[in-house]
Amino acid sequence: MNKHKETLRVILAISIIVVGVTHFVVPGEYVKIVPPQLPYPLGLVYLSGFYEILGGIGLLVPPVSQAAAWGLLALFIAVYPANIYMAANLIKIEHIPNSPWVHVVRLPLQAVLIAWAWWYTKSSVGEKQASKLKIF
Repeated sequence: MNKHKETLRVILAISIIVVGVTHFVVPGEYVKIVPPQLPYPLGLVYLSGFYEILGGIGLLVPPVSQAAAWGLLALFIAVYPANIYMAANLIKIEHIPNSPWVHVVRLPLQAVLIAWAWWYTKSSVGEKQASKLKIF
């Protein structure tokens, strides 16, 4: 795995662990953005926080990092409705400006997180083989 990809993997892992911890420290902020159609909002906040922490730790452990990346990718997709609900209803979250523009920017950011996690679902063995096949 190249040095930049490795550095970005660690950044993603640490970032998602920190976000996961905040689900337990300030769960009420996350409960606000759980769409009302979903049952047990506090339980869902704790569950998503647990899986964020687990996925972040997993990214740091080479034997399971690929599986952890798949799990985070699925989690990022699963929580996207909360981001849509937050944007559609202009829900104020502490430390995040409550502006329609901020919400508009945050929605595509989730796609960046999905792509970022997807990048680590690929085997580094395949990358090594592909780098040997470079024509130029």
